[in-house]
Amino acid sequence: MAITSDKHNERIAKMTFASVYPHYITKVEKKGRTKDELHEVISWLTGFTVDDLNQLINDKVTFSDFFNRANLHPNANLIKGVICGYRVEEIDNKLTQQVRYLDKLVDELAKGKKMDKILRN
Repeated sequence: MAITSDKHNERIAKMTFASVYPHYITKVEKKGRTKDELHEVISWLTGFTVDDLNQLINDKVTFSDFFNRANLHPNANLIKGVICGYRVEEIDNKLTQQVRYLDKLVDELAKGKKMDKILRN
């Protein structure tokens, strides 16, 4: 298990989705992917529609609230690999792991992976 510190986990839990979302857009668009593709990836992981995302952004929900409201895809556990120096499948804190799942999917999208691979079909 990858041990993340309590301080690290707390910082992630209190971070707002709205503060990170623009960075996701910038990252994928800089690599030639679209906002629609980003939404598809986020929707696959969380079950949120674009309207849901806009509401969550407007409400400035924390990642803790974001993932408490999400319906995580049953195949989310198939997301593997290293992100931010941690192997996502080994992260011991559930919320931190879920945030890193999202980071990993955004990363794969930006790196040009095919959508069916990203969505674990």
